Amino acid sequence: MQSVILQSDRSGTPVRMEYVRGRFKVEASPASRHQKASKRIEGAIRPSPAADTGCGCYSLADVLIRFHGPDEALKRPDIAVFCVEPPDSDEALDMLPAAVIEILSLGYEEKDLGQDGAAFYRSCGVADVIVFDPRTGVVRHYHAADVEVLQSPTTIELACGCRATV
Repeated sequence: MQSVILQSDRSGTPVRMEYVRGRFKVEASPASRHQKASKRIEGAIRPSPAADTGCGCYSLADVLIRFHGPDEALKRPDIAVFCVEPPDSDEALDMLPAAVIEILSLGYEEKDLGQDGAAFYRSCGVADVIVFDPRTGVVRHYHAADVEVLQSPTTIELACGCRATV
């Protein structure tokens, strides 16, 4: 597997690439509905006043992360939440996020709802995975051994001690 993943295709069109379960996956760059939802949600991630976990609630949008496990993977969650500030890097981050938030893009729903989406993140040890459909307002919160289906706007308390309003 290459250590650097190109950020555009041969024509120069920007794309998002991931490497999961031995396969490269290509996705078009997100449209405005997706990006506006991502920016709004990332801006609403903060420490929960009720939690005393010491988590810094650092978030990064669309960053390449190396996931370890039975299948080495490189994924770009829409939003990743970390308790410790991630280092400045020009390569994939090599640290597990405490939570991941994915925003569904029209035509790419399977990527986030299928086996390489929430189930993959949970199998790697991500405690909370949130999948938001900005067209319907449906929010799926995968945590512990459960999935909650909610309606936006909603505030979700994360296991790490952060909260996210989706």
